[in-house]
Amino acid sequence: MPELPEVETTRRKIEPLLKGRVIQRVEHDSPHRYRDTHLAEGRRVRGLSRRGKYLMLQLVAADAADEDPHDLELIVHLGMTGGFRLEGGKHTRVTLSTDGGTLHFDDSRRFGKMAVVRPGEYKTMPTLAGMGPEPLSEDFREQEFVKAAAQCGAVKPWLLSQKPVSGVGNIYADESLWMARIHPAQTRLKADEARRLYQAIREVMTAAVEAGGSTLSDGTYQQHDGVSGLFQFSHRAYAREGQPCERCGTSIEKIVLGQRGTHFCPQCQKLRAARI
Repeated sequence: MPELPEVETTRRKIEPLLKGRVIQRVEHDSPHRYRDTHLAEGRRVRGLSRRGKYLMLQLVAADAADEDPHDLELIVHLGMTGGFRLEGGKHTRVTLSTDGGTLHFDDSRRFGKMAVVRPGEYKTMPTLAGMGPEPLSEDFREQEFVKAAAQCGAVKPWLLSQKPVSGVGNIYADESLWMARIHPAQTRLKADEARRLYQAIREVMTAAVEAGGSTLSDGTYQQHDGVSGLFQFSHRAYAREGQPCERCGTSIEKIVLGQRGTHFCPQCQKLRAARI
């Protein structure tokens, strides 16, 4: 948390507050966690984009009309509990002041990060640099995914690596694998399994974005205006340990896989012997 749907919702929500605004000051007390943010001061936000779980603010000179060779990007990773708020609080880590108002970055567990870099210079952020295609873009091609999945290790950790597809984290991996009827520890997917998973990822991500993401029981994910996500009401596997599978009635089980809590239906998502 947050994953692609939560980050995309955040992008859509804060873009009207930041686009076209000049960043006047970025205040924090952790330069190793929020790197080179002073370089954003005095620059105008041309727009906001997203790559996987990363927010990206395009920064130009305040008086720039066209693309400038000195453009910068402010990269934001929300971590596990990061989010923007209109008011500061006890968990505020960064205050972003613009000529249109102030946004506060809250992060109770302190895993969020920011960095100002040249566009595309992500060598200090290997996950971003090596990220796979966006799941709802034309770059996410079924044939390529099926080919890669035929050689994958345990499928859930493979998805979480961000290499086959970007933005899929713990929640949406569980949900996609449930929809595709694939055990999360399954290796070397058959072509029909991989095609089902490809389609499931696209369907789950589309629905989750439309619902504004998932707000879990800790309530840490919400938008600056206090609005929570709604996709948690559509979860079929994640965090439903002991509850009946909505397909077959078998109790959802939880295991630890790749150091992550993993939820699945033992009846609908049976682990088969890997192919040799």
